Amino acid sequence: MTLQQLHYAITIAESGSLNKAAEILYISQPSLTESMKELEKGLGITVFNRSGRGVTLTADGSEFLQYAKQVYAQYENLIEKYENPKNLKKKFGVSTQHYSFAVKAFVELVKAFDTSYYEFAVRETKTKDVISDVASMKSEIGILYLSDFNRAAINKLLRTAGLEFHHLINCGAYVYLWSGHPLAKNKSIRFEELADYPCLSFEQGDTGSFYFAEEILSTNEYVRTIKANDRATMLNLMIGLNGYTLCSGIICEELNGDDYLAVPFEAESTAENSIMEIGYITRKNSLLSNTGQKYIEEIKKYLQIE
Repeated sequence: MTLQQLHYAITIAESGSLNKAAEILYISQPSLTESMKELEKGLGITVFNRSGRGVTLTADGSEFLQYAKQVYAQYENLIEKYENPKNLKKKFGVSTQHYSFAVKAFVELVKAFDTSYYEFAVRETKTKDVISDVASMKSEIGILYLSDFNRAAINKLLRTAGLEFHHLINCGAYVYLWSGHPLAKNKSIRFEELADYPCLSFEQGDTGSFYFAEEILSTNEYVRTIKANDRATMLNLMIGLNGYTLCSGIICEELNGDDYLAVPFEAESTAENSIMEIGYITRKNSLLSNTGQKYIEEIKKYLQIE
């Protein structure tokens, strides 16, 4: 098994076709097929199902590819750090819950690099997908939060996926709404004051649960609820319906505009789960690329973390 064969297998899986993969890799299709046969023989498993419609991963192949991506990504990180070849187009991806500060840090990161030498990707997505993206090496870094309510469940998922959580900052709960909302001028907002307005939350899919909710205090009983799947729609609903959501209070006016504000949420007791621990997740025992280190620096700079 060679690094070249790992690269070939990853490319085939991503393209779903031996012919397309051969074009991308600039080799002949028979040579690529022969290389994969040698790989499968050495591994003692069948990696790909082959048919006239293309190729798909077998169950053994899916498991193998997870490890192959980890190994090859670490190889690329080493190349970037110690050899820095000019002809290698570097990739960097981050997956995040819907946080404007994470996107703002990504914007500042991209500004610092020549995009002709990089392939950048930022994915605002569901909590479960943040974890899955980092586990599969689709993204190098994931941004999410823990609370006393979801900590055990999320940490269990992270351990199973071979990931670890890195603390960034603790935040109290805030009510996020538009500046024309009837409660916008309050110094703080109690839960009962929100009863007449729809609570907005990000959809987590059919397999979603309270533990995957991006909003703090997701177990409270809300009289009116509306789900959205992107940040722009969420902001539109705040204005159109006087909706609100519960968040960390870290908002980026440069990206979201100045029509929105965060008002401190007045918890009924000090025991209420109203503290969000925001952090980032990575593969265990993996080296962050130079790009990944720079991204975390930009986040810390924005959050004013030493």
